[in-house]
Amino acid sequence: MQKNSVPGFTLTNRQTAELIHVNPASLELIVEELAANETPLGTEKSEIVNVTACPGTDRCKFAQIDSISLALALDKKHFGKEMPVKSRIAISACPNSCMSERLNEIGITGVVRPFRVPGTCTGCGTCVHYCKEHAIRIRNGALVMDDNACVHCGMCINCCPFHIIKSDPPAYHITVGGRRGRHPKVGHHFVTVKSPETVDLCIEKIVYWIYRRAWGDVLLPDQLDDIGFETFREDVVKTLPQDEIITGY
Repeated sequence: MQKNSVPGFTLTNRQTAELIHVNPASLELIVEELAANETPLGTEKSEIVNVTACPGTDRCKFAQIDSISLALALDKKHFGKEMPVKSRIAISACPNSCMSERLNEIGITGVVRPFRVPGTCTGCGTCVHYCKEHAIRIRNGALVMDDNACVHCGMCINCCPFHIIKSDPPAYHITVGGRRGRHPKVGHHFVTVKSPETVDLCIEKIVYWIYRRAWGDVLLPDQLDDIGFETFREDVVKTLPQDEIITGY
């Protein structure tokens, strides 16, 4: 590459890289060199603009799922896909939601449902101290869980010094229609499933539905009712392997 043709490089909050202050005369050369090392170009507004993920089980003690592997698979399949409206996919490996996934058009959250092994709790109260949702209390020397208050983060499982609190395998909570920016909006629950393979199937159906039904100039969260989100969700859930669907989250 020609000297001084790219004087600046920065990483963005969308987990992408930008070459800034580029000399327009160098654009063709830059594109050629990016293609040579298999670096994809960025996306425009009306596409799958990015797929982002937190560190996940690779290097976060709170993580419930391998968010990075899932993001790489979804990125390979969907990044840059032409859409009628801007769409983003974000993945957080736990309900701490470091990627604000529920504020994206498509969000995936790693969750885990704890349960107590009856007759073995010592009533030490460690889990009560660590639960940020006040969903656990000690009654008559044993812990009692409030399922309505629990956000399924799994922190109580990890902190139990006697390994009395167990859990179901981690699951994937999918939301659609979130919005960031000046007027944020939490996405609608779509389905909670057991495996990344079913997540992949769901995301493929959601992306195709947005492509076929949505239109431009109106953000996706503002047109969900008009393009029949509830009916679409019911139709898709019926087609999924029923033993993959988890209720109660």
